Amino acid sequence: NGHNGNKQWYQRRVRGIERLSKVLGAEIVSTFDQPDKVTIGSCKLIEEVMIGEDKLIKFSGVKQGEACTVVLRGATKMIVDESERSLHDALCVLTQTVKETRTVFGGGCSEMRMARHVEELAARTPGKEALAIESFARALRQIPTIIADNGGYDSSQLVSELRAMHSEDNVYSGLNMNTGEVGDMRDLGITESYAVKSAVVSSAAEAAEMILRVDDILKSTPRQRGGNECH
Repeated sequence: NGHNGNKQWYQRRVRGIERLSKVLGAEIVSTFDQPDKVTIGSCKLIEEVMIGEDKLIKFSGVKQGEACTVVLRGATKMIVDESERSLHDALCVLTQTVKETRTVFGGGCSEMRMARHVEELAARTPGKEALAIESFARALRQIPTIIADNGGYDSSQLVSELRAMHSEDNVYSGLNMNTGEVGDMRDLGITESYAVKSAVVSSAAEAAEMILRVDDILKSTPRQRGGNECH
């Protein structure tokens, strides 16, 4: 256990040094035998600050902006963990958006628009396959429903209004969670990463397909009744 603890401490220390070298513009070296050949980093201010009960060294006014420190604080460990997960998800979305710059409108706008086209396909599809297509459209409409529920609003009212707006070709309509109303996502500037949205829809469809797929049906033979048993 002591060896593992020392290893984790060493890894954290190495990562901290690498981050410092990035923000300070310094070069990591093992010795100072030739200081004239070493790139020395600099910053405007180095100070010791208190955050809660911990003392930290703060570097301000750095030349490079390639790394930074985000401090998360909360009343309980559960709140801090949830904040860390939310921040991690946001950074992951930002990373994907930098790689794939295309975006789609958020607030349930994209899902309602997809659901409308899926329902139109279901209306043109004969047979039982149309039932599966309609179910897919209902699943897409669950996204704005969940968004409204998480915001503490009446999801039934908002989703019905949003559906009516899209049926009238107001295809940029979505949910404004600041006011609890249906608004124009273009004016509000609410967008989502296209890569993340595509991955979410594809993964959900694949998961549902795996759950619904039936490889075989096992049928048990009925127990034979004896002649003396009552019917």
